[in-house]
Amino acid sequence: MDVIVLGGGLMGTASAYFLARRGARVTLIERNRIGAGATVASFGNIRRTGRHLTQLPLAHRSLRLWGEAEKMLGRDVEFRATGHIRLIFDEDSLADMRAYAEAARPWGLDLEELGPPEIRARFPGLGPEAIAASFSPQDGSGNPRLIAPAFAEAARKLGAEIAEATEVETIRHTGSSFLVASSKGAFAAECLLNTAGAWGARIAAQFGEAVPLDARGPQMGVTEPLPHRILPVVGIWTRNKDHGAYLRQVERGNIVFGGAAERAAVNLDPGHAAADPTRLPTQLRAVARLLPAIAQATVIRTWSGCEGYVRDMLPIMGRSATTPRLFHAFGFSGHGFQLGPGVGDAMAELIMTDRCETPLDDFRVDRFARAV
Repeated sequence: MDVIVLGGGLMGTASAYFLARRGARVTLIERNRIGAGATVASFGNIRRTGRHLTQLPLAHRSLRLWGEAEKMLGRDVEFRATGHIRLIFDEDSLADMRAYAEAARPWGLDLEELGPPEIRARFPGLGPEAIAASFSPQDGSGNPRLIAPAFAEAARKLGAEIAEATEVETIRHTGSSFLVASSKGAFAAECLLNTAGAWGARIAAQFGEAVPLDARGPQMGVTEPLPHRILPVVGIWTRNKDHGAYLRQVERGNIVFGGAAERAAVNLDPGHAAADPTRLPTQLRAVARLLPAIAQATVIRTWSGCEGYVRDMLPIMGRSATTPRLFHAFGFSGHGFQLGPGVGDAMAELIMTDRCETPLDDFRVDRFARAV
């Protein structure tokens, strides 16, 4: 079977790899460079905590693959299962955490509740005013700069064609195949997989499938290297988006942080997202609530990236509702990094076997039409 994959971020490259591993003849088309879009702009968080419950089966599938990534791809993509802690500063957020933990348990996610003495003993320096925390020991982080190129190279070794810097001009469905005209020639295949991220809704619209998606850019930053003392990824349970910061410390000592800053609207033509330096002081105050020591650190870089946010914050994933052999996997709404390997594996299974062991019905492309 021939498959064209549109989009060379984590979803596209992982799909290309798992499709090629199942014997498909794959062509991946990327308008820029592999992994240069939302993937490289990601925080690198590999977390299941706080996800919509219907995403947890996919998240569990993906976590298993993150654990196998180095052996599978032949290189270290810096996945570290250092745990994920979410700090709590008020009683309402504590109630929210406990309700989520109870609801998530039947879905296979067990969260450990920590009190102030345990936080101080196990994670000194974090959230000195926190009244509690949740901890998920199997989660962690990975390197957004490494993962998509690693999947692309592994797919190439299995025979996939990787076409970078290739602008798609037109897409036609002839009934038996898809014809893609591009700046580097024409491509044809029996199947088309749309993993075009924030541009995915445009492709879906060409086939009569409307998706309410907004393109937005998060604000991220990183500090100078500091002594390495923080193992887990750190987040917060809060109803106040102004407090929704998160951070992690990489092995080289730098602290990567994000959140607590409004995501800016991005024009898809050309799709460039930029950080706003005027938002940095407010963002750092929120981060300092989690880690007071960051107030003494120097921020050496800030950045953003173009992400696609669907109205209900759930991805578009699965078969097209209008066009045979068209598939979608886009709109991961700023929390797709952890899901990437699982998305690729699940889409390859669906395309090659016409079934998927992971439930995807809640992510159907036609769910908004059905709601109307």
